[in-house]
Amino acid sequence: MTADTATDVFEAHRPVLLGVAYRMLGRLADAEDVVQEAWLRWSGADRSGVREPRGYLVRITTRVAIDRLRQIRSRGETYVGPWLPEPCVTDFGDVVADTEERAVLADSVSLAVLVVLESLSPLERAVFVLREAFGYPYAEIAAMLERGEAAVRQLAGRARRHVDERRPRYEVDPAQRRDLTERFLAAATEGDLDGLMALLAPDVRLVGDSGGKARAPLRVVVTSDKVARFLLGAAHKGVPDVSFHFLELNGGPALLVLSGSEPDCVFQLDVADGRIQSVYLIRNPDKLRSLAALG
Repeated sequence: MTADTATDVFEAHRPVLLGVAYRMLGRLADAEDVVQEAWLRWSGADRSGVREPRGYLVRITTRVAIDRLRQIRSRGETYVGPWLPEPCVTDFGDVVADTEERAVLADSVSLAVLVVLESLSPLERAVFVLREAFGYPYAEIAAMLERGEAAVRQLAGRARRHVDERRPRYEVDPAQRRDLTERFLAAATEGDLDGLMALLAPDVRLVGDSGGKARAPLRVVVTSDKVARFLLGAAHKGVPDVSFHFLELNGGPALLVLSGSEPDCVFQLDVADGRIQSVYLIRNPDKLRSLAALG
């Protein structure tokens, strides 16, 4: 395999590798670092015996991501306020035409699922991502992780039970979520308390992620009255030179709030039974940098 061919092969698989790394880490910068490390290992390896480059590259990426996740956790850094994943622009478009496959990919990268995955061990997270998001057989996952197949099945079962127990059940209809997001924006910007309350489930949760670097609740806000009043208070204070941009983030519709050309925050909603069940608010500027080009 020539150097040019090796580069072409790697670039062809880069989206999958980035998808694995992001689901493992929940951070785009870390995911990109992992993929870069995978490239260095791929370019310097003896590739003469590699029959399935995709599996080989996914194995490298997964192992590097596990190491990176362990390093992050060993540092024991304390995050200020609730933690949410860095928002990731997703547009499966023509790449994933099958509705069922698209739904699986969207669910595996959703904010709600990635938050739950943070509580898994690195190995459990790797097995869950490879099995649930990318459909790898247990035998292949076992080979990638150098574990027995029985052990991998146990890890997968434990991870699946954990995710099922903690993940809220929401509807994934993008049209309904987009409609409620637009109505949510209209009610908040118009100061319509009754209209906003009508959109919110009684036990709605607002999770704000600022990392202590911007104004956002340092605790989860619960109940429709408290969430609505917080949102209207924030809207009343306003954002200079504000504009709004709808886009797809983490497999679903989201609202990007811009101040001039700079991202100020991101809102994303989880919906069930026609009502908003969760409001995710991301204001940590470090997590909005990748969206600056959209301003």
